[in-house]
Amino acid sequence: MRGIELRGARVRYGPLEALHGVTLAAPAGAVTVLLGTNGSGRTTALRALAGTLPLTAGAVLRDGEDITRRPAHARAARGVAFVPDRRAVFPALTVAENLELSGTEADTERALDAYPELRPLLPRPAGTLSGGEQRMLAVSRALRAPRTHPRHSTSVVLIDEPAQGMSPPVAARTYALLAGLPAGVPACVVLAEQRLPPALRESAGRTAVVVHELRRGTVVFSGEAAGLSPSG
Repeated sequence: MRGIELRGARVRYGPLEALHGVTLAAPAGAVTVLLGTNGSGRTTALRALAGTLPLTAGAVLRDGEDITRRPAHARAARGVAFVPDRRAVFPALTVAENLELSGTEADTERALDAYPELRPLLPRPAGTLSGGEQRMLAVSRALRAPRTHPRHSTSVVLIDEPAQGMSPPVAARTYALLAGLPAGVPACVVLAEQRLPPALRESAGRTAVVVHELRRGTVVFSGEAAGLSPSG
């Protein structure tokens, strides 16, 4: 398949196993949401896809190719963008410098069009921003022109709780932007969330939204957002 997936993935933190043979797929041209409460394994699964956590068993496949042994920096160089839930910006660099690192001048303008709140903050060190402002800056990396590689026709965007710390209007705008990303580029977007954001549930008619619900390191539901209970 085109996109990224885990097959029989197991991950350990010392003596504790956090993922128990998890298999899940994030197809190209869709938004995939990894749902679960704290300790469910959703963040571990996302980090395993990004390569920041090694598997103890199983495989990571991208566009059908086994990339399990490829380190995180090599995956990033081949178009896998990862935004973790913490320490997602360079605090000593200014907002402008953070944006310059993530793409071209055109990409920076695209990010500022998406988040005009960042424009007056460009000269400030990123570490002085509020939590929501830092999140806007971090997520803006996903809004740059997605990169692909000759061996991969699909770029991958992985974000852990993209709206963390954002106001409700900015959060809704963020989900609308992410839901619109696959429509214009060959990308798959994978988000880790505690609950399915209403904006994604509402956009499911226009954008394919795939849900994998995790509980205690196993997948308990996989399917379209419409098949998830309203409490999910």
